[in-house]
Amino acid sequence: LQTRLQAGQGYGNTLNCVLTVYRNESVVGFFKGMSFPLASMAVYSSVVFGVFSNTQRLLSQLRHGDPDSTPVLTDMALASMVAGFISVGIGTPVDLVKIRLQMQTQPYIQANMKVKPTVPGFPVYRGPIHCIRTVLQKEGIAGIYRGAGAMLLRDVPGYCLYFIPYTIFCGWITPDGCISPDPSSIWLAGGVAGAISWGTATPMDVVKSRLQADGVYLNKYKGTLDCILQSYQNEGLKVFFRGITVNAVRGFPMCSAMFLGYELSLKAMKRDQTETNP
Repeated sequence: LQTRLQAGQGYGNTLNCVLTVYRNESVVGFFKGMSFPLASMAVYSSVVFGVFSNTQRLLSQLRHGDPDSTPVLTDMALASMVAGFISVGIGTPVDLVKIRLQMQTQPYIQANMKVKPTVPGFPVYRGPIHCIRTVLQKEGIAGIYRGAGAMLLRDVPGYCLYFIPYTIFCGWITPDGCISPDPSSIWLAGGVAGAISWGTATPMDVVKSRLQADGVYLNKYKGTLDCILQSYQNEGLKVFFRGITVNAVRGFPMCSAMFLGYELSLKAMKRDQTETNP
C-alpha cells in the first residue's frame, strides 16, 4: 500500500488503495515483492542494530574508558547516523527490487500522458532474481542503487528518530530500581519509536519510492532534487505526505517486534556467556 500510494496513480487514499488493489489483483496483490525483503530482513536488521550498538560502545570507550557506560545523547545520535549510512548499502537494492515488482504493472504518468506496458498487466520482471539481472543489464550498478541519495536523506535522520526515542521512552516507562526494561516496556517503546521514525521519514520515503519505481518503462526523474521539484510542481506539498498513515501504523508493530527480538536476544546471549564463564 505504501508504495502504491507514494509512486502509483489513481489511489485517492489508503482505503481506496486497499479496495483497488483487492479488486484488481485479489489478495495476492498485497504480497507482491515480499520474498526478497523477507529473505534479507534478518541480515539487514542484524547489520543495523549491530552497527548502532558497536558504534555506541566504541564512543563510550573513547569518551569514558568503559564501553558499557551509559551513552550520552550525542553518542547515540552519531551511532544512529552511522547505522543509517551503512544501512543504505544493503537496503537500497532490496527496496528497489521490492518497488519494481510492486509497480511494474501500474500505469505511469509523464507529461499528463498515461504510459502502460505493451501488454496491459503483463509483468516486466518474473521475480526478484530476474529483476536484479535485468536492472544490472540495462542500468548497471548505478541502477541497482537508484534512489540511494534519497534513502540516505531518509535513513540518517530517520535512525536518529528511531534509536533515541526508543532509549528515552524505555527510560521513562521502566520502574526505578530495575536493571533493564521488561518486555512490555521494550514493546511499547519500540512501537512508539517506530511510529515516530517512519512518520517523519515519509517525505523522503516518497521521493525514494518514486525514484526507484521510475525506470520500469521510462526515466522521468534525473535525480533526487529533480524528483522533489517535479513532485512539488505537479502535486503540491501534500504529495510528500502520501502514505504517512500506512508508514506510522506499520512502524509500530514492526519496530516493536524488532526491538523486542533484539533486546531478548542480547539478554539470552549475556546469560549464556555468564553461565559459560562464571
